[in-house]
Amino acid sequence: MAGIEFQKQERQNKHQVGPFRQENIYLPHPAIIREIITENETVSTFVLEFEDALYRQEFTYKPGQFLMVSIPHQGEAPISISSASALTTTFALTVRKAGKLTGAMHGLSMGDVVGIRGPYGRPFPMGDLEGKNLVFVAGGIGMAPLHSALFSCLEHRQKYGAITVLYGSRNPDEICFSEEMKSFEQDENVKCLLTVDEAGDNWQGHVGLVTELLDMISIDPGTSKALVCGPGIMIRFVIARLESLGMQAPDIITTLERHMKCGVGICGHCHFDEKLICSDGPVFTRDELTNLENI
Repeated sequence: MAGIEFQKQERQNKHQVGPFRQENIYLPHPAIIREIITENETVSTFVLEFEDALYRQEFTYKPGQFLMVSIPHQGEAPISISSASALTTTFALTVRKAGKLTGAMHGLSMGDVVGIRGPYGRPFPMGDLEGKNLVFVAGGIGMAPLHSALFSCLEHRQKYGAITVLYGSRNPDEICFSEEMKSFEQDENVKCLLTVDEAGDNWQGHVGLVTELLDMISIDPGTSKALVCGPGIMIRFVIARLESLGMQAPDIITTLERHMKCGVGICGHCHFDEKLICSDGPVFTRDELTNLENI
């Protein structure tokens, strides 16, 4: 029993990765909603700023990390950070209305306050991406965590090779960050291909699975890395297709989701094979995932 308690304490010490080490790692910091951007009927991006000026100034995070968000009497949930990690006093969370906490969050207005603790989790290996051609493959709300990495790369465009974004959605109305996706059509710094499952009346783009977009681009396995996020079944098929194109397991990077309670590797609620999504991930390379069927 003593050994188990020691391991828990080690995880607590390891994953207090915010700007301050707190005596109570479960204590959230209040953050004010400064802006709400409607992405579609079920997804909104919340731009937040911490109430405490010192915490606000020292708060840092990395692409791929997540925050535990809480509202009194509504619970707590992990939300990926969707903003780039540039020096700023605000940060963004793109939230799909799916449960009690996220539903309550969609009922809030600018000026309302939520609780935030974190950031937690292993981020994208941004240093390993430098000098590489990057392929971002997203499905649905999976664009949110990739959005942080993508725009961090665009802020330092000279450090990376070609940047390609492949994004699939159920229908045109459910595309997140739609204005940014449109702007990529005029941006020589990034190539963007979109697809939908159901076209509707006004859609002129591709119709089909996001994996089909991989056949519309050229990938050099020796100089490329792929970042993948979306529903589990999409991740499995995209990884399989990337491997068939010659990409090696360490060059395929994904970020996974699970229901979490503590967020810091103590409760074990987000157990995945022999890993914990919150502390060993949420970012993993393909070679770290032995059983894709469990995604």
